[in-house]
Amino acid sequence: MGVRKLKAITPGQRFRVVNDYGAVTASSPEKSLTQPKKRSGGRNNSGKMTMRYIGGGAKQRYRVIDFKREKFEIPATVKTIEYDPNRSAFIALVVYTDGEKRYIIAPNGLEVGQKIVSGPGSPPEVGNSLKLADLPLGTIVHNIELRPGQGGIISRSAGSFAQLAARDGKYATLKMPSGETRMILVECMATVGVVSNSDHAQLVGGKAGRSRWLGRRPRTRGVAMNPVDHPMGGGEGRASGGHPRSRNSIPSKGFKTRAKQKESSRYIIEKRKK
Repeated sequence: MGVRKLKAITPGQRFRVVNDYGAVTASSPEKSLTQPKKRSGGRNNSGKMTMRYIGGGAKQRYRVIDFKREKFEIPATVKTIEYDPNRSAFIALVVYTDGEKRYIIAPNGLEVGQKIVSGPGSPPEVGNSLKLADLPLGTIVHNIELRPGQGGIISRSAGSFAQLAARDGKYATLKMPSGETRMILVECMATVGVVSNSDHAQLVGGKAGRSRWLGRRPRTRGVAMNPVDHPMGGGEGRASGGHPRSRNSIPSKGFKTRAKQKESSRYIIEKRKK
């Protein structure tokens, strides 16, 4: 996987950096694993706009991803690596020996024709899914469950991963993508490897129209508004707006918004990096 910088034959391509999609092997999805995706345009059930800067965008279908990997001890063969418009990572279409097809988050190094398996006794190889209790210490993992049977919800975006640092009793200690170190039950499942499409962070849109294709409308800066519209609005000339804060006057840039009495705080050993 890599990126390509386009020649500036048009103004929109002057700073454009695109993915070369070298790892992608299919151009159309498996129809049986897609669902319609309805857009809200930022409106609620009565048609009132409740979220600003949302609307438009290319029509998309949702790919149903298997985050649980609960088909234990049944080998599957990787059929294709595909682009998914709903996430930054690539996805892989796998076919189990019983004929069932499923999509999974594709890790780096997963190739077409490769065999993967999940469940107890599986080797800790790229693409295989095991409980944290069965993985060797130091293993790089992604698609991690927070509660047993819930399905993976941690480390699913492009290039992200966590590292299994220690195990003590019924808890495993993981170093998270944010830098946070926290405890997770050893009965939770995780998939071995780093999530694919690591170069996603290097991509550059190049023009405003590309954001519109993704369903994002132009965002107005708070300092460009009037005082009635935003706490940072108003002033003579180009005033900076004072202390940075949200539309609801919640300070930003360092202000902690996490609840102090949050139940899960006792599982966090080291907080994330600032």
